[in-house]
Amino acid sequence: MDVRFDGLQAELDQPVSMGTTIIAASYDGGVVLGADSRTTTGNYIANRVTDKITPLAENVYICRSGSAADTQAISAYVQWFLQQHAVDLDRHVSVKTAAKLAQTMVYQNKNMFQAGLIIAGWDKQGGGSVHTVPLGGTLLQVPYSIGGSGSGYITGLCDKLWRPNMTQQECQEFVVRAVTHAMARDGSSGGCIRTVTISQQGVKRDFLPHTRVPIAYGEMQQPISAAS
Repeated sequence: MDVRFDGLQAELDQPVSMGTTIIAASYDGGVVLGADSRTTTGNYIANRVTDKITPLAENVYICRSGSAADTQAISAYVQWFLQQHAVDLDRHVSVKTAAKLAQTMVYQNKNMFQAGLIIAGWDKQGGGSVHTVPLGGTLLQVPYSIGGSGSGYITGLCDKLWRPNMTQQECQEFVVRAVTHAMARDGSSGGCIRTVTISQQGVKRDFLPHTRVPIAYGEMQQPISAAS
C-alpha cells in the first residue's frame, strides 16, 4: 500500500469549498451589480481576476457564485435562449424572463448543480429589478441580494445601509462598501471589485483595482514603496 497515494486520494475526495462575494441592488432608475474577483479551489486561489458578472442580454446581467463550471454553463445556455427570444420579440427581453430561464435550469438540475445566482437588469415593463436564485432553484424578486461565502459577513451591514430610492451614486457606494467589507473578512473573497450599472441609459462597467479598494476596519495599510 502506497501511503503517499492514499493520503493524496483522501485529500482529493474531500468536498471542495468555493468562495466568492456577489451583490446586486436596485436604485431609483436602475440596478448596480458588484463582485470580487477571487476564484478559490479549497485553500488554493485558482484565479485572482475572475469576472463574475456575465451579460445575459444587452439589458440583463448575472452574478455567479458556486461552481464556476456550472454557472458558466448556465449563463451560456440562458444567453442562447434569450438571443432567440429577442429576435422573436424584436426588442429587449424582460429581466423576469431571463431570471425564470436561469431558475428553471438550476431547479431541474438541483441535485447536480452548485450554483447561486443573482440576475438583475432594466426593462420598460419593470424598470430596474433584482432576482435571486439560491441553491435549490427558488426564484425571488428582491430590492437587493447578496450571495457567496462573503455574504455571511455582510448581512447585517447591508440591512443597515440599504434603503429604497437611492441615487445611482449612493447605490454604487453601497455595493462597493459591501464587497469591500466581505473581502476584508472572508478569506475566499478578494482581488479587485467589478461593478455594472444598468439603467434606461444603458450599461456602464467600472473596475476598482486592489490598490484602490478602501481599507476596512482592522486591516493593515498597504506598505509605501521606496520609489514613492
